[in-house]
Amino acid sequence: MTFFHSRRSAVVARRGAVATSQPLAAQAGLRMLQDGGNAVDAAVATAAALNVLEPGSTGIGGDMFALIWMKDEMKVTALNGSGRSAKAANAEDVKKKGYDKIPRDGKDVAFSVSVPGTVDGWQTCLEQYGRMTLKEVLQPAIEYAREGYGVTEIIANGWAGNEAKLNQRPSGGEMLKNGRAPKQGEIMKLPELGNTLEQIAEGGKDAFYKGDVAKKIADFVQDEGGWITEDDLAEHHSDWDEPISTDYRGTTVYECPPNGQGIAALMALNIAEGFDIADMGAQSPDAYHHLIESMRLGYADALQYVADPRATEVPITGMLDKGYAASRRSQISSDSVLADVSYGVPGPAADTVYLTVVDGEGNACSFINSLFQGFGSGLVVPGTGIALQNRGALFSLDPSHPNYIHGGQRPYQTIIPAMATRDGEMWLSFGVMGGYQQPQGHMQVVSNMVDFGMDSQQALDALRFKIDVEGDWSVAVEEDMPESTVSELRRRGHKVNVASGYDRVGFGGGQIISRDAETGVLTAGSEPRKDGAAVGW
Repeated sequence: MTFFHSRRSAVVARRGAVATSQPLAAQAGLRMLQDGGNAVDAAVATAAALNVLEPGSTGIGGDMFALIWMKDEMKVTALNGSGRSAKAANAEDVKKKGYDKIPRDGKDVAFSVSVPGTVDGWQTCLEQYGRMTLKEVLQPAIEYAREGYGVTEIIANGWAGNEAKLNQRPSGGEMLKNGRAPKQGEIMKLPELGNTLEQIAEGGKDAFYKGDVAKKIADFVQDEGGWITEDDLAEHHSDWDEPISTDYRGTTVYECPPNGQGIAALMALNIAEGFDIADMGAQSPDAYHHLIESMRLGYADALQYVADPRATEVPITGMLDKGYAASRRSQISSDSVLADVSYGVPGPAADTVYLTVVDGEGNACSFINSLFQGFGSGLVVPGTGIALQNRGALFSLDPSHPNYIHGGQRPYQTIIPAMATRDGEMWLSFGVMGGYQQPQGHMQVVSNMVDFGMDSQQALDALRFKIDVEGDWSVAVEEDMPESTVSELRRRGHKVNVASGYDRVGFGGGQIISRDAETGVLTAGSEPRKDGAAVGW
């Protein structure tokens, strides 16, 4: 069945597949598979290459999360590779500077810098499930950093949008070409970053969290008015977690637990499950309306309750309860929008890159690595090529909020990988990057595949909506959406904005690999709104 004009066909392979937002990075992962590595080795190699090839979105100055399926274990495992706030972090220092929330850029942006978790996360994944060493998987990234690569159009456009941000401090020039962003087709080299990656390749995570690199990070952040110390870096560690999940019409969808926002996608799916989405028709006003309303309610709860569960109580069990979903669903009208989107009371607790790899044995790694916004805080540690994330800006300064800033805790995280199983077998390794768009993208691609039978590429090509979570709850849609659908959504009370051109990049960068459990055939799709590539062999 043809639902719409699909932009390209899915990639089909048997021995392994990699899908991510930059073609050269996908090839780096494929190289690991062809050299005898597994899905985890390929995922880390791809993520490292993306640090060089798409440095505004990801890198060793940021955080990572992963969901891993090993065929011999037949279960999904979650790794939280996000960093914590400095021990000295506190709200009063921020408020004394006149802010009512932690700044994401500008003079005092160092308040937003939390400990980067990426490098420890990479090594932790490899030590537990990989076959290759950190030195081996970092080689493609090091080569690109030192020898250079041609910049693609979409990455060049994003880079240009952050040129002023990087030029605020001399060290930002390490991520620029003679003081400016590289243009499409220009060769870009990042020698300082290449040297830092070489140190990590030789010395492992200790080369990042201890010694010279750690001292440079801590000294620079403190010079900029932030809190991070060498001790904060030395004490960092990743954590293995039990993933959270829900059943959506016979498909079990997995997310990393809070402090990630994946629970918003699961809550929205629980609400939407009570509607006959398939009968409404793909891309129909009815389907859009009910999915939008389900997502708005799921997000309202996530924004209120998601925090670091190791530091405060998060009512995960209550939030995922099907009965709670039914009570939230009852608020949705089929013909009009919810005027007041507010959080409920569940029962008690019992700018980013995404990549996915599935190897020929059936092992899978759903992996996300991010700096939060473009080049994170804009702070580039002098002499290292490390752009530091501004993830700490997502802490709250409201002492009554679960995500209130304290020392040594993890902030609300927007980055979320996902997986789905059917009949106990890994079916989908997927994700849709893009800040608050991520749970929205997860819900939409799952509905596309489960409710409407789309394949990996069709599910990504399908038009998406994007709810303004931090603003007025309005909905952006893509310019290809029929005017009749836009008009009908507006009639029901939705505030609808139509996006075109580069604005469509903000609808998320998705990657999906599905696996047929009987044949082992992999079907991979990559985001048409970016430079993405799905490759296989």
